[in-house]
Formats: sequence, C-alpha cells, structure tokens
Amino acid sequence: MAVAYKDYYKLLGVERGVSADDLSRAFKKLARRYHPDLHPGDKKSEEKFKEINEAYEVLKDPEKRKLYDRLGPNWQHGQQFQGEPGFENVHFTFNGKHFDGSGGFSDFFETLFGGAGPGASAGGSGNFGPDPFGGFSARARRGRDVESELPLSLEDVQRGGPRSLTLRAAGGPRTLEVNVPPGIRDGAKLRLAGQGGPAPEGGTPGDLFLVVRYLPHDYFRTDGDNLLCDLNLAPWEAALGVSVPVRTLDGNVELAVPPGSGSGRRFRLRGKGLGSGTKRGDMLVRVMVVVPATLSDKERDLWRKLAEVSPFKPRG
Repeated sequence: MAVAYKDYYKLLGVERGVSADDLSRAFKKLARRYHPDLHPGDKKSEEKFKEINEAYEVLKDPEKRKLYDRLGPNWQHGQQFQGEPGFENVHFTFNGKHFDGSGGFSDFFETLFGGAGPGASAGGSGNFGPDPFGGFSARARRGRDVESELPLSLEDVQRGGPRSLTLRAAGGPRTLEVNVPPGIRDGAKLRLAGQGGPAPEGGTPGDLFLVVRYLPHDYFRTDGDNLLCDLNLAPWEAALGVSVPVRTLDGNVELAVPPGSGSGRRFRLRGKGLGSGTKRGDMLVRVMVVVPATLSDKERDLWRKLAEVSPFKPRG
C-alpha cells in the first residue's frame, strides 16, 4: 500500500521558497483561526489544527524541509507516494517497528521525521542504522512545545507575582502556577519547562510558552512602558485652572492644571507607567475640554454675556 501525500505548503497557504518569517506568520494566522480552544467540540477545526501544526513543524526545520522538498516534487496532492527514484525499496526499522510504506501518512511522518511527530527536537536516536537520506539522522523523542495566550489586565501586569491558570488537556484540566514579572511587555513569552505536550515512551515532555496579551482597559492606553489617558475638563476649569484627582495604577494622585490649558495639552507623571524601579515608564495625561450637551436658560444667558465681554478670538 502507498502513503497519501499532503502538500504542507498548500496547507499553510504559502509558496515553496517562502522565508522563515513569512512561514511563521502564515502558521500563526491559521493557528489562531483553528485553535481547539476557540472551537470546542469541533472535530474539523481540531483536525485542521493538527494538520497545520504538522506542516509547520516540518517546514520550519531546515533539515526536515530539505528532505520533504526532496521527496515532494514528484507527488501531486491526493495521489499516492510511489517513491522517488532510488527510494522504491527502502525499508526502515524504528524502535523495533518495520516500515515499508504500507502505513498511513502519520506512520511515514513518524519514520522520516523522528517518530515523535510534530514538535520533535534534534538529537540522534541511533535507530535507523544506515542513513538512506544522506546524513538525515533520527530525531529524539520529545513532546511537542505548546504555545498559548495569557491575558492580563494592566493592573495585573503592573502588580506581577504568581498566578494560577487552568489548562485543558487530554487527561483532564490541570492547574499551573506562573510567576509574572512586574511590568512585563505585551507579546512577551513565559516558558514553563516540561509543561507542554507529553512525550511517547517516557521521553522528555515539551515546554509550554505563554504569550502575554494585555486586556483592553477602560481608562488607559499603552505605548511601550508608558500609559496614556485623557482628562476631561469643563471650559471654566481649563480657563481658570484646577486641581483634580487623576487615576493611576497605584491609586489617585492630584494633578494641578494651570489656567489656560486647552484640549490636547499633555502632562507627564513620571514613574506612573508600567515597569519597576528606574525602568518604570511614565503616564501621559491629555487634557480634553468638553462642553455641556444641553444648557438651561440661565446658563445660555451667561454664555452669551461671556461672549459679549470676552476679547478672546479662537480663530485669530
């Protein structure tokens, strides 16, 4: 029997010769779309996620990709592998298992790329005997590295410290402890060694990588380690000056706004951003002058009187 061919490039939507960076971007885009956590109980999405994982694990590894490209050109999607010239009668023994092309594609992947499936890391296992692929050695059995997102509020980011998280796994949910450094950047990765995919036959488990993602905030925006926010003032507050409480991640502070502060003026509160010690960012407060949406008759009369006596000309 022959082994059905899967076009890894087509699965990831890229062309042959794609750069490592473009390959990574294509994989991450598809991984987010088909991740099982986003489609619980959806077998098709789960299968698609496994396929793109398998494709990426091969193509991101220069040695695996070279071997795949060597065998692939004579195959067409949906046809059966009959063997590149010189490979028609190659047989393998892997951990006592004999392979002659009669198994499914996963068997073929396992034999060619180290037996651990996607996520195997380099390291010879010595199980192949003579190397029929001209220097491509067997890969050590190791569990797959897993990447997941760790959503954090800005308060949690600044506070840092230990956090508990529960992961869904094949053997049931498991709770892990992770220490979050104060002020950690959005997109930073936390590595939990040995907490990734399990390894077959007692090998080394893979690692779990948690990608920090800032949750949207109701008041602050971020610019690196700096925090940005708006401070709404009434026209008379902006004109006369005022001292107002301003919210920070450490609690409220008083900000003295001098007279004549118009919309767009910024005030810097040093050391009130994200981070710790001397590396902590600043907080930038932008004044926004707002006017009442409705006026009483008395208010309207007072505004008219102000307009009559004021020499101020906003448009020059």
